[in-house]
Amino acid sequence: MTTTTETQTAQPPTIGATSAPASTPSRRQWLALGVLALTALLLSLDVSVLYLALPELSADLGASTTQQLWMLDIYSFVLAGFLVTMGAVGDRIGRKRLLLGGAVAFGVASAAAAYATSPGQLIFWRAVLGIAGATLTPSTMGLIRTIFSDEKQMMTAIGVWYSCFMGGMAVGPLVGGVLLAHFWWGSAFLLGVPFMVLLVVVGRRVLPESERHAGTRVDVASSVLSLATTLPVIYGFKEIARGGNTTVALSTGSVGLAMAIVFVRRQRRIANPLVDLALFRSRAFSTALAIMLVGGVVMAGVSFLGSQWLQLVAGLSPLGAGLWMLPANIALLLGSSTSARIAARLGTARSMAFGLLVCAAGLTLYTQVGAASGLGLLVFGMCLTSFGIMVPSTLTMGVMMQSAPPERAGSVASMSETSAEFGIAVGVAGLGSLATFVYRGQLGPYAAGHVSDTTTAALDSLAGAVQAASTLPAAAARELVAAAEAAFSTSLDVVAGVGAAMFVVCAVAALRVLRNR
Repeated sequence: MTTTTETQTAQPPTIGATSAPASTPSRRQWLALGVLALTALLLSLDVSVLYLALPELSADLGASTTQQLWMLDIYSFVLAGFLVTMGAVGDRIGRKRLLLGGAVAFGVASAAAAYATSPGQLIFWRAVLGIAGATLTPSTMGLIRTIFSDEKQMMTAIGVWYSCFMGGMAVGPLVGGVLLAHFWWGSAFLLGVPFMVLLVVVGRRVLPESERHAGTRVDVASSVLSLATTLPVIYGFKEIARGGNTTVALSTGSVGLAMAIVFVRRQRRIANPLVDLALFRSRAFSTALAIMLVGGVVMAGVSFLGSQWLQLVAGLSPLGAGLWMLPANIALLLGSSTSARIAARLGTARSMAFGLLVCAAGLTLYTQVGAASGLGLLVFGMCLTSFGIMVPSTLTMGVMMQSAPPERAGSVASMSETSAEFGIAVGVAGLGSLATFVYRGQLGPYAAGHVSDTTTAALDSLAGAVQAASTLPAAAARELVAAAEAAFSTSLDVVAGVGAAMFVVCAVAALRVLRNR
């Protein structure tokens, strides 16, 4: 197959990938970065606002429990499934074109979701939002690679992007609370429409177009195999995490793994693969991707358990737990905004190791949390892990971008985001299962001495124990809750210890593999 390359020249050369690195980014480069950061802000706002709107919209639409789960999950399922395909599409047709087209689709789907009249309609439009969302992140990261050819500038730009994404996660509940206090649940979806209009209008003027490979077509069979790999595996992990049918989850995950083997074999065989497996020959690329995956696994698992501890052990309301987690959100912003400066002082390898060791230190504090005390330790540990994880998260993306040719930037960004989605699913399911195993082991002696339907329910989860205790006399209820809280705290300690060890291993790997960067 003959490949022809079309280079877009409509934009000023000061922004293009081939421009000479400038000591200071130009005004037009900052404007372009602002447009891309706006995209990140919207994506994170859209996710966090929906969680607040779910109770109201479920009551209004008459959604069942299963339908509510699909309303939440369908977006991430479809997003993860299409990321790899959309990253390759952007590399082929131009990332600016894909970004603007995806922004229009996102805005239309947001408006349609706001006026959905049934659970089925909302689930459908959430799926469309997932497809549109899959066009945005690979395009924005790929365009950052195009706009900032200087590595230090690119690291700074990625830090700004992450800061906006994390900022959206932090202010999302506040924005959602204000909207839902004055408007109906559909306003949570309409929030995205003006953002996307602004992105399209301004983006057309200030964003450069990346190099396009118009003669190279996206392999449709590979796209189908990518979906057949990603969707079943993530569904299987999510099903395990929520305590669903284990047989169905394992069977579905096995189908996904089988499709993954077929997908990899096809990528090796065809001339224009959807995923360039040659990228994995770079130790820097593979190590950075692995660190990102491990970071997602650990942070998802401990965050899930930490939020449960705040509400079920510390006895905080959802609002109270959110307020106690606010310092960790601020630490996320600080970590993402200072990562480039830390790297400039320490270098990439030592900066990544520093961030990972800070995470390990934070998780070490988690291990000291008990049932009777530990709120301060947990919150401080959250702050350390939140700050620490943003340093390698920002730098790994830069390392991966620099390890790949510019024409593969969109595909690299999509692999990174897919890895993050897998990490979250594996973390909640895998570390959640470990926590359940430890919890049941710790509560076992109590259950052996109090055999009843109540203790059977208590062994399922801490929430089950609290609910079961409400049916017991006061003294027995206190004894059961105390035993369950102690068992849960021990499970949190064990998971945090495992996570700390994983971060230490990643820090050593970063120092060994990336020391020359």
